[in-house]
Amino acid sequence: MEKLFNIAIRTSFWSRQRRSLSRSHTWLSGEATQSSAVQAPPPHGSRVVSIATLLRDHEAPVLGKKVEPSTGSKDVPDIVTVNGWIRSNRNMKKYSFLHVADGTTSQPLQAVIPKDQFGDTKALTTGTCIQITGEWKPSPGSKQNQQAKELHYHSLKVLGTADPETYPIQKKYHTPEFLRSMPHLRPRLPTQAALLQLRSWTTARITNFFLEREFIQVHPPIITSSDCEGAGEVFTQDHFFRSPKYLTVSSQLHLECFAHAVPKVWTLSPTFRAEKSDTNRHLSEFYMLEAEIAFTNSLEDVMFVVENMTRYLVSGLIESRIGKEITDIHASRSPEEAAADGEEVAAKGGLRARWESFLTPNRWTRMTYTQAVEHLSHAVAQGEVKFVFEPIWGNALQAEHEKFLARKFGGSGGVEGGPLFVTDYPTTLKPFYMLPTTLDGSDETVACFDLLLPHVGELVGGSLREHRYEHLVEKMRAFGLIPPPAEGAGMEEDLGGLKWYAELRKWGSVTHGGFGMGYDRLLAYLAGIKDIREVVGFPRWRGRCDC
Repeated sequence: MEKLFNIAIRTSFWSRQRRSLSRSHTWLSGEATQSSAVQAPPPHGSRVVSIATLLRDHEAPVLGKKVEPSTGSKDVPDIVTVNGWIRSNRNMKKYSFLHVADGTTSQPLQAVIPKDQFGDTKALTTGTCIQITGEWKPSPGSKQNQQAKELHYHSLKVLGTADPETYPIQKKYHTPEFLRSMPHLRPRLPTQAALLQLRSWTTARITNFFLEREFIQVHPPIITSSDCEGAGEVFTQDHFFRSPKYLTVSSQLHLECFAHAVPKVWTLSPTFRAEKSDTNRHLSEFYMLEAEIAFTNSLEDVMFVVENMTRYLVSGLIESRIGKEITDIHASRSPEEAAADGEEVAAKGGLRARWESFLTPNRWTRMTYTQAVEHLSHAVAQGEVKFVFEPIWGNALQAEHEKFLARKFGGSGGVEGGPLFVTDYPTTLKPFYMLPTTLDGSDETVACFDLLLPHVGELVGGSLREHRYEHLVEKMRAFGLIPPPAEGAGMEEDLGGLKWYAELRKWGSVTHGGFGMGYDRLLAYLAGIKDIREVVGFPRWRGRCDC
């Protein structure tokens, strides 16, 4: 009986396998029906190709090098199928010329539709999703800056209609404020699609940087038991857990835990700030790129990672295809459009000059906070600049101060300026976990740095971390994070939600340091966009959380 049962089981298994293979063969051969496939398969004899593949040359162009109009990839067959959305339809007497986009490139593909074969093309409106098959062949009389090839219609299937009376995105200029009201449709615009491509490429490039240097990527929690910065600007959950919990404002404290087990760790994760700021530099939800390094007592080690990572990223961007698309989009905009969209156009040389400011032959300039205040005060005294906030030692550097310093002293000293490290801020201006500049406490500063950029201000903040248990607990009390010790109570009894963090210093503590980078600010700066809300798919800020 058991033998017959096993035979039945095997027979049933191989029967299911044969049916599965049969379905796979039907899909691959292009004979599947709409009901059996996620999307319509291409007609027999063609294959689905992205528009980026069709328009791609064999080698990615280098910025600054003259690029001839694309003749398309030689690996692309003559008969191809493209899935995408109609960006525009230019109706002529005998032909309709469709501009079709699929998000893989900011450039649209031109498709030629003979009306005597297709019929009325008025239904092919902006926003309509189509699958079009045709012959990819040279465009007659193609001109400079025009596609050398175009898709000549064989068949077309409408996959999703878009009523022109109600579809809100038409072929005209839309203000950023209008587009932010419909973030679910905004990615269909060429600039937004290119920014998505830039984010994806940048993430892959940074991942490769850390992988090559044996950093371990980790995924710290989003819900935490403490406010990392101690600033109180947190989103709080009071009822679900046994005690109040928070949406993380930084993954740093948890990264320090990981770094006490694997010495080099990094993460790219969402963070949340309940800030009431409504500026082009702040969001309530944003991404932070953070890293921690164990077994170091040198601030230079941490700054070295930041500088090398950014150089590695930008050098690759200059040579990449998405880099060329971003610069082309930036250069093609009129000054009026750029101003309306909040773009920060580099003073000279466009975005390329901005990117090259990261690639100076010498290491990036360093100056202490004290030197920075002296430079600012001197500039004011000489009538070089006027600030809203007077630069005074002991006060925080404002965005206007940071931008001025990066523009004047950062990079190679050009008109655009460039990256600048400012180190050793006063203890009172920085969080509790930072190590004093001098361990004997003779200095009033901590071993920390901010990386400043023109037009942005602070991009990165980093420091050495306090690794001594008693000193850390003392700082926590000084910052009001824990109450004064009760008479006769031990130190560890009143550490509250930060007990776990302090305990790292009790058992096997090690000198360590790390940094956090505002990832969205970096992308905005590289793309030449002033408003950070333009580089985030679904931006959240005070009073706004659409979709």
